[in-house]
This record gives sequence, C-alpha cells and structure tokens, in this order.
Amino acid sequence: MAGWPRGSTVRRDAGLWGYERALARHGLLPIAGADEAGRGACAGPLVAAAVVLPDGKRGQVPGLADSKLLTPAARERAYAEIVDRAVAWHAVVISTADVDRLGLHVANVLALRSAVAHLGVDPSYVLLDGFPVPGLCAPSLAVWKGDRVAACVAAASVIAKVTRDRLMVELHEQFPEYEFATHKGYITPEHAAALERHGPCVEHRQRFINVRRASAEYVGDNGPMAEEIA
Repeated sequence: MAGWPRGSTVRRDAGLWGYERALARHGLLPIAGADEAGRGACAGPLVAAAVVLPDGKRGQVPGLADSKLLTPAARERAYAEIVDRAVAWHAVVISTADVDRLGLHVANVLALRSAVAHLGVDPSYVLLDGFPVPGLCAPSLAVWKGDRVAACVAAASVIAKVTRDRLMVELHEQFPEYEFATHKGYITPEHAAALERHGPCVEHRQRFINVRRASAEYVGDNGPMAEEIA
C-alpha cells in the first residue's frame, strides 16, 4: 500500500522530524523508517534496516543525520543512541552470493521488506529512502533523499551502515589484501588496484562489470584463479 494522508504537507524547512510530525497529526503512529547500505559496493553484503523511533523528545536522537554525512565515530555514537532509544529496530544482511543470485534491486527490496516485517511492532506508516517497496504491512511513502529529511529513515541508514561497516571490517581479517576495512567494498583507486593485482575473491559481486573484467583478466593471465578453475 502507498499514499500520503490527504491534506497533509511537509514544509521544506520542517527539519528532520517534519515527516514524523505530519504523520502523527493524522494519528499514524508508530512510524517506521527503512534504508539500506552497500547498494553501490562491488564487494560485501547488502544490509537493510528498519527503525521505529519513539514519539516526542526521546525520539530526537542527538547527532542524528544521514549516515553518509557522519564521521565513523559520530555514526557509532548515533548507532548507540538509536539502539538505546528505539521502540524497535531490525537489520537484515543479504550475502554477496544472494545479491548475485537475485540481482541487486530484487535483493534490496526483499531486504527492506524483511527488515520492516521483523520489527516486532506493526507500524501504521513506513517511510522509505528513494524508491517504493511493494508488499509492506502498512501504507508507505518513498521520499527522495529520505535519509536527509526523515528522522526514522536517517536512523535506519545509521543502523544499516554501522552494521555493514562492522561486517566489512571482519571480512578484512579474512581478505586483508583488499583493504575492505578502509573502503568497505566500494570502488576506490586502491580497491581497483587490488582487484587488478589479486583478482576478485568470493565476496566480490560478479554482476558488477569491474569485477567480471578483473575475473576475466586474472584467469586470462593464468594466475591462481585459473589454476583453481582448471
């Protein structure tokens, strides 16, 4: 289901809690926000999260913002505050293999839907970042740059980002040659150089053209991957 309450508007200068206040005026509580992390990465899992913040002052998380605008230390502080204050929250991890098997967008939609479904509370409304998600348990709205204009979506973005970053640090311990702890699986000059030097590992997404290219070049050079395939 989708749709915004008739007659309700949110001013551009309403701040991070404007959407929640507008929905609350229509009695639409609790409100869930959902977002993902890792959609643009060529390595590592996709993580989606959903968060329900409490109404009133307790829901006004100190330092809350779009996770991409926060430093790692600020994200960790916001994460701790969200976990402490949230009425409910849930994160879903989709493995690299499943992202390749399902396709990125399908995996993304399934992860967001699952995160909302496993909150443990039934939201009256769901705010999403960027694109609609069919099959949710409540009416929803996809908000452009939702993680910058809706507090519950920003909170979900922080939960998803911190969860995924921690997983990428763990993967760095398994695959130190790729420096996953530094770039978290996104393409940087250093990551591209490591791909060229070592070829992809099992945590690289084969649907990404740069990974397929690196895989083909590495096999073509008769490197270790070619020996293993043979």
